Amino acid sequence: MKIALIKERKNPPDRRVVLTPAQAKAVMKKFPGLEIVVESSDIRAFSDDEYIKEGIPVVHDVSDADVLIGVKEVPVEALIPEKKYFFFSHTIKKQPHNRKLLRAVLDKNIELYDHETLTDKDGRRLVAFGYYAGVVGAYNAIRTFGLKSGLFEIPKAVTLKDKHELINVLRSVYSKLPPVKIVLTGKGRVGTGAKEILDAMGIREVSPGPFLHKTFDEPVYTQIDVDAYNKHKEGKAFDFQEFFNHPERFEGDFGKFTKVADIYIAGHYYGQGAPYILTQEHLQAPDNKIKVVADISCDIGGPVATTIRASTIDNPVYGYDPHTGKETDYRKENAVAVMAVDNLPNEIARDASEGFGEKFVEYIIPALVEGDKEGILERAKITEKGRLTPRYAYLQDYVDGKE
Repeated sequence: MKIALIKERKNPPDRRVVLTPAQAKAVMKKFPGLEIVVESSDIRAFSDDEYIKEGIPVVHDVSDADVLIGVKEVPVEALIPEKKYFFFSHTIKKQPHNRKLLRAVLDKNIELYDHETLTDKDGRRLVAFGYYAGVVGAYNAIRTFGLKSGLFEIPKAVTLKDKHELINVLRSVYSKLPPVKIVLTGKGRVGTGAKEILDAMGIREVSPGPFLHKTFDEPVYTQIDVDAYNKHKEGKAFDFQEFFNHPERFEGDFGKFTKVADIYIAGHYYGQGAPYILTQEHLQAPDNKIKVVADISCDIGGPVATTIRASTIDNPVYGYDPHTGKETDYRKENAVAVMAVDNLPNEIARDASEGFGEKFVEYIIPALVEGDKEGILERAKITEKGRLTPRYAYLQDYVDGKE
């Protein structure tokens, strides 16, 4: 079997890769019958020379490979027919902008595996960049606060070497922070990454009760799950299973946090039909305190009202006018400063690639080479022989243009 790590061709460019040079070398050593090549790229976080030094061939033509592995969507014109592809296709939620991509995958008889669909038997994702999104998102939240308040200015994360350098920069400005309150939603990979950065910076964590009702003479944060910002419409006790199965029975209860929090870091997973979290009404209220929103989840038009578009690594911050619901200069007094970069892990591409690659080597490579004993690939396979697989047949209307 021959695997090719393909060049990222989507704009803006993505510097991440699924296997680092050291990981690719280790995989070939462990599986002698496996060959790995790398398509030459001038944007990848790991240079061609770094792969060559590890004995990994760098090529300009990957058409003879059996499996092609990338990170972001592959442009339609670059897809090679009759191959197995692994990348984030952003099609399984029927994203309109990628309908043509899925159609092309079917037309070209490609076997598509989306990184997002690589799960264990209980549905837990096996490979993800979420932790690193949380790391960079928390850094950017503090950076955005510095810009909005005018108290300090720190470099963009993309200009720094790694996570440790991010932490050192944040520690250097801790003393310039007033006693702000930060609310962080989400306790998954994203929330874990964000929490680690806030902890490493030296910001104290407090539970939701004191956060809501006490004042502090130092910066503090609270990390909350869905039970803290949603409530049953009938006043019943919160039940996680009921919330996930019947979100329509609940209503948002985030308003109590907007009254006391200065910074909101959104690191939650948002399920279809769940109540919105931060609304325009919250932000219009006279007692609203939130002036900075770092939306790591970046669901445009979703549960966080300020996320009216994705921002970019080059221009990560824009302003949201709570009264008009439109974009404005974030420096204006009544504006909320919004950071909604949708490819945050790309800012620490080497760290993110190493973390992602570790799990890909642990779970996915063995499934490819030794047989899919755990059913990982079978569950993840979206297309086969020009058709949607039964598990993803719900996408047919999307492919046909009916949704």
